[in-house]
Amino acid sequence: MGKTILVVGFGPGISSAVAEKFGASGFSVALVARNEEKLAAGVKALEAKGIASAAFPADASDPASIRSAVVKARAALGPISAIHWNAYGGLAAGDLLAADAAATRDVFEVAIVGLLATVQEALPDLKAAKDGAVLVTNGAFGDVDPQVDEFAASAKYMGLAVANAAKHKLVGLLAARLKGDDVFVGEVVVGGSVKGTAWDQGNATIEAAAIADKFWGLYQARGEIRARVP
Repeated sequence: MGKTILVVGFGPGISSAVAEKFGASGFSVALVARNEEKLAAGVKALEAKGIASAAFPADASDPASIRSAVVKARAALGPISAIHWNAYGGLAAGDLLAADAAATRDVFEVAIVGLLATVQEALPDLKAAKDGAVLVTNGAFGDVDPQVDEFAASAKYMGLAVANAAKHKLVGLLAARLKGDDVFVGEVVVGGSVKGTAWDQGNATIEAAAIADKFWGLYQARGEIRARVP
């Protein structure tokens, strides 16, 4: 049976490039996001390139919703061989000192809770594949660096920075936990704006295809668990 990659948080930019990269290498592609119009357009674009794909609307912050998407994708396209986690939780708790408890919890709903629910639901498939993978998009706001911290605090990206840092740690923990099961876990840390994404204000310099290439390199090498762009 062929391989299937579940792309969560699908949209223009990174996830689209990853879907095309893995699809061109023989993967069927399951697209997951809340926006059904984007999903439909993504399926149409992939199928035009000869890539088998299907859409599964779901909320990445809702464990029940995202687990259901995994079940439906498996039924439609076959066992999940890889996950690309590109879901973005927004800018909740931008100022951590002013954020209420609900906003603070929201920081982790997509970055940690949703990601873990997806991995847990797909885990039997990932293990059975013998070359399964969890590939995570992350951002440089999670770096432990005084300059990064100062900018994130002043720009009110504090919640996002905490989410990225937590996701960075989670990647390492999952990589260690799943190494013995032949499931590779890795991340690409993006240190700038990517062309064609919501962060692109007309001055983005990073090509989404370059990030997709990094993910493909990590997947094939199955050694180092982290890469950076640029």
